[in-house]
Amino acid sequence: MDALFGDDLLERPRREVAPGAVWVPGFLDPTQQAWLVARFREWAEGPVPPRAAKVRGHEMSVKTVCLGWHWRPYAYTREAVDVNGREVLDVPDWMVRLGRSAIAAAYGDDPGEWSETLRLEGDYTPDTALVNFYDEAARMGMHQDRDEVSRAPVVSLSIGDSCTFRFGNTETRNKPYEDLVLESGDLFVFGGPSRLAYHAVTRMHPGTAPPGCGLEAGRINITLRETGLDG
Repeated sequence: MDALFGDDLLERPRREVAPGAVWVPGFLDPTQQAWLVARFREWAEGPVPPRAAKVRGHEMSVKTVCLGWHWRPYAYTREAVDVNGREVLDVPDWMVRLGRSAIAAAYGDDPGEWSETLRLEGDYTPDTALVNFYDEAARMGMHQDRDEVSRAPVVSLSIGDSCTFRFGNTETRNKPYEDLVLESGDLFVFGGPSRLAYHAVTRMHPGTAPPGCGLEAGRINITLRETGLDG
């Protein structure tokens, strides 16, 4: 009886994980996911290939391709100075619209009492995208996204295999934090009081990519940000 009516049969509702941090399961349908996977493959063949950045001399297990601005630990530049020196591709207009629709889905009409710290739909204009590929062994340690001048929300989209995503607090890499299983198509947005929360990917779940998502194995994570930079 428990197997027939387990929690896995319940719909996964939208949930505010912390003030300003909202999880929207199933934001992207399979057709949209597959379309984005095809775009990722085009970006990977572009002027700057995906690469594993080095943090304090250690190569990350995640490979990243950037749009708009090229990210390397602690800095953004227009040219991929740590790869091949070429300028990265622009952020396409449709991606800005996607970011705005994600903000609307996360915050709706009531962003909370801290709304002045958010960029809401219509104002939110991401000028960079970090597109990460995780294979089954990839991880990402607890960190803050603080290389941007702007503190507009970060929009995160997941496609492919599920992962365990750890979302913590703004003061320390240690507890309190919460572990969530992000599935293909899920959206996670964090801004306002949670904009500088520590977060991580602690585990991949191989073999969980759903049919039709465009990815047989591994995970693509698209994160949209406003850098607040000029030039």
